[in-house]
Amino acid sequence: MDKSQIITTVAEIFVDKMPFNQFLAIRVNHLDAECAEIQLPWKDELIGNPSQKILHGGVISAVLDNVGGMLAAASIVDKLEVDVLHTVPKKLATLGTIDIRTDFLRPGRGKYFIASASLIRAGNKVCVCRMELHNDEGIQIAFGTGTYLVG
Repeated sequence: MDKSQIITTVAEIFVDKMPFNQFLAIRVNHLDAECAEIQLPWKDELIGNPSQKILHGGVISAVLDNVGGMLAAASIVDKLEVDVLHTVPKKLATLGTIDIRTDFLRPGRGKYFIASASLIRAGNKVCVCRMELHNDEGIQIAFGTGTYLVG
């Protein structure tokens, strides 16, 4: 397998093997070593404020963490030499969120939401990403910064 195939497999793991992500019904629109994008459909089960019918803040943070974590995983794969790609499962097993900050800008209203992440820094031990969440009309709902353990 080459790096792009492994990154595709990483995306599939986040969608198909993580029960919480299955509940969220996220879909990966794009993933490479520099940026990531996922989509989240509106579901009434994700309401955080019943009177306003808006997305729960914890769901917003979780989706931002997911897209940042996917990008961190892709950055791990990208940094490896071809002859050590077989170590990817071991490296991904230790991937974890060190810190995440979420800034809520507007109520989470929309038919669906797009979360994107861009790479700020990919080091040997730590990866830092900037994440954003927009609704189906392109209105920014939230942004965040995530720091991930990658080594």
